[in-house]
Amino acid sequence: MHSATLSLLPVLALVPSSLSAPSAGNAQLATRSVCKGNTATTRSQWCDFNIDTDYTNIAPDTGVTREYWLELTDPILAPDGRPRYTQVINGTVPGPTLYADWGDTVKIHYTNKLTNSTNGTSIHFHGIRQNYTNSHDGVVSITQCPTPKGSSYTYTWKAVQYGTSWYHSHFGLQAFEGAFGGIVINGPATANYDEDLGTITLLDWDKQTADYWWTYSQTQAQPSMDNGLINGTNTFGQEGAAGTTGKRFTTKFEAGKSYRMRLINAAVDTHFKFSIDNHDMQVIATDLVPVKPFNTSVLSIAMGKVFVAGHLSSSFDKKLLLTRARRVGQRYDIIVQANQQSVAKSFWMRAKPQSTCSKNTNADNIKGIVYYGDSSAVPTTSSYSYPDNCDDMPASQLVPHLAKNVGSSTYSQAHNVSISKNDQKLWRWYLNSTSLKLDWGNPTLVQIQNQMTNYASTDAVFQLEKADEWAYTVIETNFPVSHPIHLHGHDYFILAQGTGAYNSSVHFNTKNPARRDTAMLPAAGYLVIAFQTDNPGTWLMHCHIGWHAEQGFALQFVERQNEIPSLTDTSLLNDNCNAWASYNSAVNVFQDDSGI
Repeated sequence: MHSATLSLLPVLALVPSSLSAPSAGNAQLATRSVCKGNTATTRSQWCDFNIDTDYTNIAPDTGVTREYWLELTDPILAPDGRPRYTQVINGTVPGPTLYADWGDTVKIHYTNKLTNSTNGTSIHFHGIRQNYTNSHDGVVSITQCPTPKGSSYTYTWKAVQYGTSWYHSHFGLQAFEGAFGGIVINGPATANYDEDLGTITLLDWDKQTADYWWTYSQTQAQPSMDNGLINGTNTFGQEGAAGTTGKRFTTKFEAGKSYRMRLINAAVDTHFKFSIDNHDMQVIATDLVPVKPFNTSVLSIAMGKVFVAGHLSSSFDKKLLLTRARRVGQRYDIIVQANQQSVAKSFWMRAKPQSTCSKNTNADNIKGIVYYGDSSAVPTTSSYSYPDNCDDMPASQLVPHLAKNVGSSTYSQAHNVSISKNDQKLWRWYLNSTSLKLDWGNPTLVQIQNQMTNYASTDAVFQLEKADEWAYTVIETNFPVSHPIHLHGHDYFILAQGTGAYNSSVHFNTKNPARRDTAMLPAAGYLVIAFQTDNPGTWLMHCHIGWHAEQGFALQFVERQNEIPSLTDTSLLNDNCNAWASYNSAVNVFQDDSGI
């Protein structure tokens, strides 16, 4: 964490409590005492469980609640040495990492303490399945009303997965003003390592705020950032140059040891390629899915969440055309061997924006430093050579350790995606002539609770009523730009991914295909995904590029609607919506975006 204007780090409260764990839905919970974890030579183990345990059907129940208190504030900070307005969690960029063990209950008290804004807020726990806890997904206009200034919202969910993720505001562009942080859920791993260095977040940054660029993006072209941060810090300018501000992220290696790093792309609109000069990386997890380990020198990490496309029939005889969108929030867990001490005493860690889909005027300067021992020398090492592109890591490399196959599809829907200017001459994204436009004060869960489910067309609702069926989605673009796709409430299976036009001859890999909550739609290509209707709720699917989501590039799946009311925390939902209604009646907050 980095803050140039704070002298004290925030206090992070972590208190076990006797709170009962929420239902884990179709995952069977195995009660046991608190697990002490594993060691450097037994990473595949986790007490009575191990890396071969089917975590989609069984999970520990530790009886422990990890409890956190988080506050959203809006100080002036200088992550790269240049002061600017921010919106941050507990005073820093990024906010504190939330830690839990596999099988814990996680309880987060989140308070809106903004001073220079009349906006509400929420927190979404990216990639967390919210298995049967949809009302804790943290998506304004869908699973809750905004939490108003001066109010709090308590989220509770079960850690039935393990690995690395992140949380972020899901109101407007607050996440990209700095309102985000990491999530680490300890559990088994597919390879051994000595030390866990925790999360490393990658973020594009600019002297201007994200809201400034939102206004720009509504009438102009893609914004261009002027810097980036690694774990919330960087310089603006090169070492030794006049006027350089800020400082680099640094970490130390001890020769002969191996280190786990948990990489998170939290950017609003940047696809990074990550590397450490002279060092290979062993990849052991993608998003929250353990994979069979593989080695690479350069890692392609997509930014956030795109979306879109629809479910097609199993014959896939219809064609979808999707246009641009990006931002996915991909995560990779890697292991790095500290074995290059004979080459140099310090090495550049690089996060390089890819110019084919990301604009950054300081692209070669988003760097950290890895030191061996007590060295403090500025690195002189050279970068690996690689093509500038926004391709995902090959799906053939992302083989889940826990094998799962995909069944035949049940649902048949198709959505064409386009972009055009509305009556106010502002850019908006459309799916089948619909641009998502939701009401902060009337979220989908409230409509379902009140049985007012004659959804407006701008709600972009697609209903999946049958339980445990397969829904397939084809996404295709003729734009020469790649796009990441994110879905709430599910990991999805990548059935096919490639360049060129999609057609019925495309082969589907249904035998243990790559699984994740975020994947790339290749430039001028297609992505075919599948997920199972095993988690009742209303789930957002959308472009995670901040301005694209704000411009309506999204839809929602209402999954097993009849089961949702009995699973909803109605007191939490209604109390928060009443607080928002009272606040909004006093200040009359103006909504000029899609509502998510």
